[in-house]
Amino acid sequence: MASEDISKLAESLAKTQVGGGQLSFKGKSLKLNTAEDAEEVIKEIEEFDGLEALRLEGNTVGVEAAKVIAKALEKKSQLKRCHWSDMFTGRLRSEIPPALIALGEAIVSAGCQLTELDLSDNAFGPDGVRGFEALLKSPACFTLQELKLNNCGMGIGGGKILAAALKECHRKSSVQGKPLALKVFVAGRNRLENDGATALAEAFSAIGTLEEVHMPQNGINHPGITALAEAFAVNPLLRVINLNDNTFTEKGAVAMAETLKKLRQVEVINFGDCLVRSKGAVAIAEAVNEGLHKLKELNLSFCEIKRDAALIIAEATEDKSELQKLDLNGNCFGEEGCEQLQEILEGFNMAEVLGSLSDDDGEDDDDDEDDDDEEEEEEEEEEEEEEEPTQLQERGQGEQESLTPKKILEAHDSTPVVSPSLPPVDVGTFLAFPSPEKLLRLGPKCSTLIAQQVSHSCFS
Repeated sequence: MASEDISKLAESLAKTQVGGGQLSFKGKSLKLNTAEDAEEVIKEIEEFDGLEALRLEGNTVGVEAAKVIAKALEKKSQLKRCHWSDMFTGRLRSEIPPALIALGEAIVSAGCQLTELDLSDNAFGPDGVRGFEALLKSPACFTLQELKLNNCGMGIGGGKILAAALKECHRKSSVQGKPLALKVFVAGRNRLENDGATALAEAFSAIGTLEEVHMPQNGINHPGITALAEAFAVNPLLRVINLNDNTFTEKGAVAMAETLKKLRQVEVINFGDCLVRSKGAVAIAEAVNEGLHKLKELNLSFCEIKRDAALIIAEATEDKSELQKLDLNGNCFGEEGCEQLQEILEGFNMAEVLGSLSDDDGEDDDDDEDDDDEEEEEEEEEEEEEEEPTQLQERGQGEQESLTPKKILEAHDSTPVVSPSLPPVDVGTFLAFPSPEKLLRLGPKCSTLIAQQVSHSCFS
C-alpha cells in the first residue's frame, strides 16, 4: 500500500475516531444547517457497519440537517448509545424540538434498543422535552440504562413531562415482561424545584433499579427532598446520591437520613451546600454509624454545621474502612473544632480522608440564638410554601401544555436559545435595578439575603 494511501486511511480513522462500534464527530464544531451541510456525516453513518454509538457533541445541528441524519439512522438497528449533548449551539430554541423529534422517530423506526441517551447541555427548556417524549415512551427505550439531561433548563413543566414519560415507559415495558431498568439518572441545573422533583420521585419509585442519581442545583426544598428520599428507599441498588446545592434544612436531612438507614450499597453521598445544619448532620451521622459500610465519599461541606455535630460525624466513620473522602469544609467549627476533628480521625488512622478545612467559617457560640433563627427561617419557608403551590402548578402546567410534538413540527417561532443557568447576581445589584429575572437569579435564599441587606442598610 502506498504511503499516500496509508496517510489517507489514518486521517479518515482519526476524523471519525472509529472503534468499538462508535462513530464520533465530537468537538468538530460542525455547522450543519442544510441537507448539503450534512452530506459527509450522512455518508460516514451509512458506510459504518455495526454502528452502536454515535457522538455528535460539540457541533450545531439544524432541523433540515437533523432530518437527513435521521434518515440515515433508520437503517442502523444496532445503535445503542446516543451521545448528543451540546449539539445545538447557537440554535433558535424552536429548532431543537423538531430536530429531536426527527432523530427520535428514526431510532424507533430502526427498531433500536438504546442503553444510553445523553442530551445534556442543550438549552431546550420544557418544550424540548416534548421533542424526545415519544422516544422515551417507545420500545426503543425499554432497555435504557442511562439517561443524562444535565443543564437543559427543563423547569417544573419539563420535569413533569419527563416523569410521565418514564412512568409510561416502565408500564409498557413491564407489560412485555422486561421492565425498564434505568441505572443512571442525571438532571442537574434544570430548575426542577419541588414539583418537578416530586414528579420524578414518583417515576423513581416505580422503576426501583436506580444506581446513580445526580440532581444538583435544582432549587429543591425539603418537600421535594422528602419525596426523593422516599423514592430512594425503594431503589436498594443506589450507589451514588448527588443532590449538591439544594436546600434540605433539618426536615429534608432527617428524611434523607431515614432512607440512608435502609440502603446498603451507597458509596457516594454529596449533600454539599444543602443547608442540612447541625441537627440534620447528626441525623445523617446516625445513618452512617448504623450502616453504609461501602461508603467511599461523604460531602457535607458548606452546610452550616457546628463543631459538636461535626465531631459526631467524625465518630460515625470509625468502622468505615472503604471511606476515601470526608468533606466538611465551609462549616462552623472554629480552630479548636478543626483540631478536634482531625484528632478523632487520626485516632481511627483515617486522617488522610479529611478534606481541606480552609474555608471554615469559625465557631459560633450563640447556639440558642442560631436555633431561634433556624426555627424562624423554617417558619418563613413553610409560609412561602403555602403560597407557592398554586403558582407553581399553574406555571408547570403552562410549560407542560405549551407545545405538543405536532405543533412543534408544524411551526417554529424565533425565540433565541437562552442558557438555562444564568450567572447569579448579588443583592445590591437586584435592589438597585430590581426585576423578576434578577430575583430568580438570587437563588432559593433570596428572601433571607434581601432581608439581611435591608437590615444592614437601615443600621449603617
